[in-house]
Amino acid sequence: MSQFFQIHPDNPQARLIGQAADIVRQGGVVIYPTDSSYAIGCQIGQKHAMDTIRRVRQLDDNHNFTLIGRNLSELSAYTKLDNQAHRLIRNLTPGPYTFILQATKLVPKRLMHAKRKTIGIRIPDNRIAQALLEDLNQPLLSSTMILPGDDMPMMDPYEMNQVVGHAVDLIIDGGYCGYEPTSVVDLHTDVPVVLRHGKGDVSLLEG
Repeated sequence: MSQFFQIHPDNPQARLIGQAADIVRQGGVVIYPTDSSYAIGCQIGQKHAMDTIRRVRQLDDNHNFTLIGRNLSELSAYTKLDNQAHRLIRNLTPGPYTFILQATKLVPKRLMHAKRKTIGIRIPDNRIAQALLEDLNQPLLSSTMILPGDDMPMMDPYEMNQVVGHAVDLIIDGGYCGYEPTSVVDLHTDVPVVLRHGKGDVSLLEG
């Protein structure tokens, strides 16, 4: 069974954040809160952990994983950003958005979209997620914590512990964080394209 940490959503306990980061560094899979829903993540380059996420979510090779980071500076090494995309992301983050961009050579091929060689990036407005990323000092590979066949992400950490606790290493209970997915914006072409309407306001992109 996984470990289960209750972390304060406004004042994350540094001791628990440090322990969570250590679990991730050791190749563990963590379920953690974001500003839109709970997510499941691991360290970049941990193939076994990534395979665990694929099994839990039952993802195929065409699934776009997301790199979740503290800020754009941290994530820019993994994506090809022009000035327009850079300005747009800076204006909308931190917040509940996922941006699809062309991946650089720093991104392992197994993390990219198999055909388009793209990767999603995300900068969450959530104190627990930001504290974890700060301790790790690098992005997390991440995916929404939604079960196969479900329309909505899982919301209750205790239910997650019962259902997938055997498969992951840590579940962080950070309280209620919503169930609406991020808005997804494709920036790997010349014109931004909204691929999914979610929690983030995209009206300025469609006006």
